[in-house]
Amino acid sequence: MMRLEPGHKPNAPVAAEPFEELYRRHYRLVYSVCMRMTANVSETEDLTQEIFGQVFLKLGRFRGESSFPTWLYRFTVNQVLMHFRKRSVKAEKMMVKGIEPDQVAARTEHPMRMPVIQRIVLEEAVRQLPPGYRTVFLLHDVEGCEHHEIAERLGCSIGASKSQLHKARMKLRLLLG
Repeated sequence: MMRLEPGHKPNAPVAAEPFEELYRRHYRLVYSVCMRMTANVSETEDLTQEIFGQVFLKLGRFRGESSFPTWLYRFTVNQVLMHFRKRSVKAEKMMVKGIEPDQVAARTEHPMRMPVIQRIVLEEAVRQLPPGYRTVFLLHDVEGCEHHEIAERLGCSIGASKSQLHKARMKLRLLLG
């Protein structure tokens, strides 16, 4: 397995092979997170490419405090959330110009999908969850992990994972009204 050194300088000359290996090993993780968050194949493919471009530029930010896949997962989620925010700003500008966001959604590939503004409200509510609730919620409902996988990953029992997920969902219902 390729080891990424903490504090790696992205401007330092590096052979293409390590980056190809990085892409090959972690493509599925990035692609699956993007797909779960966007539910759109073409958007997922574009985001996956953009994210790996950003990873190559910002690899120096990986300090080795967590495993690389954990860092990459968080980086990917943040990039997709930023993508949604950019889309939301565009929708708001269009609304100011007299075009309603629902009209934009009606012309999209999946008009029944959750509107971007609602997604941002949901993301903000998820951000307000206590860290334990949020982690289990994201792993189960966003990333699609099973409770035994979550328990293994977090070093807790399956029951604790189920309990945290239940509490996270209840808290989200309160936050979202």
